[in-house]
Amino acid sequence: MLTIGQLAATAGVTVRTVRHYHQVGLLPEPERDRSGYRRYSAQAAVDLIRIRTLADAGVPLARIDALLHAQPEEFAAAITDLDAELRHRIDQLAEHRRRIADLASGERLALPPEVVAILDRMRALGVSERSVLLERDTWILHQALEPEAMRRGIREKNASFGDAETMRLFLLCDQSLDWEPDDPRVDRLIDDLDAWEAAHGRDSSRPGKQAVIFSRLAEASPTWQRILGVLAHRAKQRRLAEGPIPAEGRHLAEEGRPAEEPPAAGEGRAADPARKR
Repeated sequence: MLTIGQLAATAGVTVRTVRHYHQVGLLPEPERDRSGYRRYSAQAAVDLIRIRTLADAGVPLARIDALLHAQPEEFAAAITDLDAELRHRIDQLAEHRRRIADLASGERLALPPEVVAILDRMRALGVSERSVLLERDTWILHQALEPEAMRRGIREKNASFGDAETMRLFLLCDQSLDWEPDDPRVDRLIDDLDAWEAAHGRDSSRPGKQAVIFSRLAEASPTWQRILGVLAHRAKQRRLAEGPIPAEGRHLAEEGRPAEEPPAAGEGRAADPARKR
């Protein structure tokens, strides 16, 4: 007869493991002898070794008892099922590793490769990392708000890189993050951005689904909080001066888009230098 310590040593496990197997019902717990000690038979050692072998092979403890009492055909079928489950798990882990590798820069967490390429292009142009990360955040929000519009937004954003005036304003927007709200340069930038918005039919006073994105930009700096506020005010004044919106264009205006334009993608606004992030 064996003590619990001797049993554990025979099977190559710890005493704590033996007691755990008792608790989960895998290994019967013998009665205590007259000395108050539990004594284990050689059969208990054999059973414990079989349990340890199955556990080491990756068999869940909840399934070990059934395997211990299975007929050869049942045992073979169960092992085949377990093997299939392990293969599936391995495939999942491999996919997790691939995704973790893709997330090395933190930008592929929720963005397609085309947007990551845009962020890399911004870095190549000398845009600050602060602005690149802000741009990343707005794209993440765009994708959550209007995923069906991502393709158009990406196309428009890439096209904006070829427009000299848009790029000039884009780089000024980057620099303005560090300006004070009352810096004279901010007033000039607001004038230029307002002219850009008017020329491109944008209406900052009706953000629609983009309101959370505007909030993210405003959070970036006090200067941008002021810029967005002034642009929205001017856009509203311009809209009021133009008169009521025709009924057929009202639903577009409610989302911040002029009636004469087709519905613009949320990412289309990412090309807007005033929403450069």
